[in-house]
Amino acid sequence: MFQFRKSLTVAAVATTAMIGFSGQASAMDCGEINLGSAISLTGKYATNGIHAKNGYEFAIKKIKEAGGVKVGDKCYNFKVTYYDDESKGDRGATLAERLINQDKIQYMLGPYSSGLTKAIAPVTEKYKIPMVEAEGASRSLFNKGYKYLFAVLSTSEQYLASAVALAAEMAEKNGQKSSDVKVAVAVENDPFSLDIRAGVLDDAKKFGMKVVIDEKLPRDLSDMSAILTKVKLLKPDVLIVSGHSKGAATAVRQIGEMKINAPMVAVTHCEAADVTGKFGKTANDILCSTQWAETLSYKDPIFGTAAEYEKEFKATYSEYAEKKVPYQTAQASAAVYVYKDAFERAGSMDKEKVRDAISATELDTFYGKIKFSEAGNNLAKPMVLRQIQDGKYNVVAPSAFASHKLNWPRKAE
Repeated sequence: MFQFRKSLTVAAVATTAMIGFSGQASAMDCGEINLGSAISLTGKYATNGIHAKNGYEFAIKKIKEAGGVKVGDKCYNFKVTYYDDESKGDRGATLAERLINQDKIQYMLGPYSSGLTKAIAPVTEKYKIPMVEAEGASRSLFNKGYKYLFAVLSTSEQYLASAVALAAEMAEKNGQKSSDVKVAVAVENDPFSLDIRAGVLDDAKKFGMKVVIDEKLPRDLSDMSAILTKVKLLKPDVLIVSGHSKGAATAVRQIGEMKINAPMVAVTHCEAADVTGKFGKTANDILCSTQWAETLSYKDPIFGTAAEYEKEFKATYSEYAEKKVPYQTAQASAAVYVYKDAFERAGSMDKEKVRDAISATELDTFYGKIKFSEAGNNLAKPMVLRQIQDGKYNVVAPSAFASHKLNWPRKAE
């Protein structure tokens, strides 16, 4: 009798297990679509490279849970072959060749940064390999006539130009002319940051503002005290800084140490650098450009709303539990979603048909709308500005997306 009951119990457990896993069966039985990525896991861009890799992997997980990628009457799951480019463009290009020629990769996800994307794009173009990238925003990527490069993010000249318009607006509200505003610019000497500089200078000229400082950050991004000494002397109304995560951390730390009291400070990569976690109140009232925010009203059938994406991503990656999910992660997930949509519309594994489907993308996602120009950049999604207010990132511009009022002038700690 005991043996009979034991057999029944084992059978029951097996039956329950089959029922429990039946929802996953179709995804588990799917084939694989192999993607490739040379990504910065070490070197000066490692922080953001890891954010991007996590975004890719989270999207792959979510798509698999939703039943995979349906191509005709077959299903597939994505798998990515990664190599560490060590934050070096020449190594990135070499690894792209390796992925294509040795690993036989037919579809690429981008690296981190405009500079590395710029190094890899000629390789993918030469072999006619589609690359959907999420971390290269330089507008110089989209004037080369590339046919196989597609970017889900807004181009870099838009990142901090809105801070200039915001400064003009605040000046006029306080009885000044926009032409009275003095601007200081300090950027890394890379394609992304140089585009940001160009966008800021163009807008400053439009408003008749005087640019009193226009400097390049030190190559290793570890010390901008010489530039900040000039800021203390010349007293600009707006300080613009772009140097990826390491530059953001250096800027916020030294702005606090040197008690810089510019009324408006705008920086890229705040969330990725975790400036609130590292520097506390010193980061308050700093403006941070962002491609995406969890408070925005974007949604899709795979990831849900922007807020739901952030919540589930934090539950999956515990290291993000106490900080903002950086937009670099969200846009990496969006890039994988573009591939899913394109494969399904193409109904084929032929890379030319998939390329054409990517080119025709019109997709609503948790990250925002995605529609590519003929040059390959995303035409459909605006940038927003968030201000760190009491340790929280609140959207303050443009007004159509604002959830909070701007704190101005910034109070130096």
